[in-house]
Amino acid sequence: MRERPGDNQEQEKYYSGKACKHTFKSQIIILPDARDIVDVIAGEPGPKSDINLFRENRDKFEPKQKFKGDLGYQGEGLIDTPKKKPKNGKLTIDQKEENKEFSSKRVFVEHRIRSVKISRVVQERFRLNSKKYEQVILTICGLVRLRIRALILPSEIHPISSD
Repeated sequence: MRERPGDNQEQEKYYSGKACKHTFKSQIIILPDARDIVDVIAGEPGPKSDINLFRENRDKFEPKQKFKGDLGYQGEGLIDTPKKKPKNGKLTIDQKEENKEFSSKRVFVEHRIRSVKISRVVQERFRLNSKKYEQVILTICGLVRLRIRALILPSEIHPISSD
């Protein structure tokens, strides 16, 4: 969530009707076993959908690279998603089992996303200059990578001895 912009055009750009707020959109791509954060996109206007955000930024990856995502990415051929319940229908027992297996493999990714979202800056209204949002989110992701030991600092490679 962000502060309400003063300019009317800026308000329209960041207003998310779904959330009924002025928001930023972020996307984090994480390795399947959640060992590392691969890519972070932050500070996009709020009403942009997950799938459109992915499509705009997929040129950073191999063209045939496969991904796993939640139902927000349904319809993209490169992203495996769980089966969605049909309107006025039910999932079959096999489909429910597939979804359960899918979720059990993806739970580690959700835990890593949680480790980014528990930061108070991400949870509450962003009151700093909106141009700094991406920088703040990237810093939080860097701290998470440091905490999970995915980020190796030069001093960790060659420890400084105090002789």
